Amino acid sequence: MIPLIGYTNRLSARPREQIEFKVSSQSDEPFSADLIRIVCADPNPDGPGLIEHDVSTNFGGVFPSRIQPFYPGSYGRVEVQAKLKRLSTFSLAATIWPTSPKGEKQCIFALNSDSQNSHIELSINEQGCLEGAIFRQDEPSFQCSVVTAHPLKSRQWYRVWFIHDAESSNITIGYIESENTDTTKQRESVSEPTKRDTRGINVDTITFAANHETLPKYHFNGKLESPMIFTETLNGGQIVPSFLATQMAPLMHWDFSQGISTTQILDQGPLGCHGKLTNSPARGMTGSNWDGSEMAWRHAPDQYGAIHFHDDDIYDFEWDTDFTFTVPADLPSGIYAARIRCGEHNDKIPFFVCPDPTKPTARLCVLVSTFTYAIYGNHARPDFNSTWLDRIQQWNAYPWNPAVNREYGLSTYNNHSDGSGICHASAKRPLMNMRPGYITFGASENGCSGLRHFQADSHLITWLESNGIEYDIVTDQEVHDMGVDSLMPYAAVTTGTHPEYHTQQTLEAIAQYRSNAGNFMYLGGNGFYWKISLHDEDPSLMEIRRGEGGIRAWAAEPGEYYQAFDGSYGGLWRRNGQPPQKIAGIGFSAQGTFQGSYYRRSKAPIIQKETALGSENSDISWVFKGIADDILGDFGLCGGGAAGFELDRVDYRLGSNENIQILASSEGHDDSFVLVPEEQLTHITNWPGEPVEDLLRADMIYQHSESGGQLFATGSITFCGSLLHNNGDNNISKLLYNVVEKFTR
Repeated sequence: MIPLIGYTNRLSARPREQIEFKVSSQSDEPFSADLIRIVCADPNPDGPGLIEHDVSTNFGGVFPSRIQPFYPGSYGRVEVQAKLKRLSTFSLAATIWPTSPKGEKQCIFALNSDSQNSHIELSINEQGCLEGAIFRQDEPSFQCSVVTAHPLKSRQWYRVWFIHDAESSNITIGYIESENTDTTKQRESVSEPTKRDTRGINVDTITFAANHETLPKYHFNGKLESPMIFTETLNGGQIVPSFLATQMAPLMHWDFSQGISTTQILDQGPLGCHGKLTNSPARGMTGSNWDGSEMAWRHAPDQYGAIHFHDDDIYDFEWDTDFTFTVPADLPSGIYAARIRCGEHNDKIPFFVCPDPTKPTARLCVLVSTFTYAIYGNHARPDFNSTWLDRIQQWNAYPWNPAVNREYGLSTYNNHSDGSGICHASAKRPLMNMRPGYITFGASENGCSGLRHFQADSHLITWLESNGIEYDIVTDQEVHDMGVDSLMPYAAVTTGTHPEYHTQQTLEAIAQYRSNAGNFMYLGGNGFYWKISLHDEDPSLMEIRRGEGGIRAWAAEPGEYYQAFDGSYGGLWRRNGQPPQKIAGIGFSAQGTFQGSYYRRSKAPIIQKETALGSENSDISWVFKGIADDILGDFGLCGGGAAGFELDRVDYRLGSNENIQILASSEGHDDSFVLVPEEQLTHITNWPGEPVEDLLRADMIYQHSESGGQLFATGSITFCGSLLHNNGDNNISKLLYNVVEKFTR
């Protein structure tokens, strides 16, 4: 456990809005909290170093330490209350698709009695065999368990059952392989006598995919479908229960194909015992009857009646609030953090202060990619090794890493313990890689900071501050909520280094801003790439479906490309008819290791512009005012060059406007750079139909659009890492200053 750590209930706030801070401290001593403003989050001693300013305001104080626990693992829970009492003769049934049946006990179905301190449980034991058990603590002699002889297989559909006959004193459990047509091998059932008891068990709660008595335990990994309860024995308790032929009406039947976009589980039986999901298991999952005829769950919900549960699902820690902060009306927009300290330990919990939407304080808006930050939250990199800790210690960098502290929940770039991809993300938990001083690539060489996302974006903030350029911060969340109105007060809007993840709302807002003559700067690479959606019940919860195409950390299962939250097709924006070139003029083309190269300046800074009176030439040499160099950005804190890691280029067939001027293009990339998968067709052909070596480039572009707005884009994630080289006295810094000055007039 990390000795001192915390998080907020929201990543951004405007004046008079409140932020809640939630802290877990293992110390016996109280912790203190004060407010700092973050300028530079890069701990590299070859750069400006961490730059933080104490802020004098009514904030924080001293608070008692306490350990706040968290409980990974998703499950469903039903509060039965007075609807189901004295369950004596009964049958339980469900359909399952286990994904890691061996190793740990996993509960499929549990009925608990608080008053009798007893429960009924159908589970998979450590050997992968089906097990049924009844425990009565008020009568120890009345307990029994029974186990099948053969283990269940991974990724195989089974119909499972548990039958208790009070009159015959028998419990029977069994399963049938739903896809196996060999009737001599497809089923197994065992029966054992129990102590005779006709009084039954009082059922207070029912849980699926875990047993939740005082705390959740025995989490199930896999898909669960159509759990049912009957108040009679199925077919007399024989080996093949009649419910397999669906001839009997259950007392309770939770149909997971209903309410797919919600956290509710709906009972179709006469009692209406609805329940609630915890820790956001994946919905809109193909069920046992999915036949491949339909890919969208909205069109055939009956084939999407499964929920995929995981023992490591965790998206809201639900910690209690230790203190709150109401943003003062006079607090300047910027990046802030609650600095908490206790003994030798400290943590800095970042948040973003946005201005009153009716009172912008600058002409430039920095659009902070909080959606991307959260999607990458706690990314445990597969290339992490312990030598990175040496760099962290040498630079006095942020000490914790999700590759080591995996228990805090990983990112959508990681997999669950059962191998399935993590498709949900939330910032309602501590995010280690969203901390000042965090290093993403700990093995970087030649003075490279090894930064991405929040820390890399701070290079831009530091550059703006050092050049006296006023700015307001607006995050993805405000743009999603308010649309284009959140951007229209500004003469110019700039992104950071990697605005990769967008909702339909954020993408539309940026497009509308540009069409309304807004000046837009895209200072990164691999932007506007993946489509995400937010949950209606909790907008801090995000969903990504990594469907066909794209550079993917994992691949969605067939039939599961549509998002559960809104029913829309997920995956790349390009596959949704909105390639990045339509928004930013350029789009993802190539990726390599975290190495940076340089741009070579184009020869003729002239753009052909169509007007109502015909065509005319527009001189854009102002971009290079004070710059005589042909080579741009062969230096920098990120990869050693301004053009690196992930590169975007112009493609007119994908939406790049014909009047775009390519100011410069990168070259000299090493052999690690490859064409992105969506561009590669076969081992010898690609979608653009050009030599691969010509496509491994970043294009720096300018466009004066028909609306009157202007566009500047760099096509590289490492561009902003070059701004601070030589204390900001370099050609990349001068070039961007020229653009910002022109765009914010």
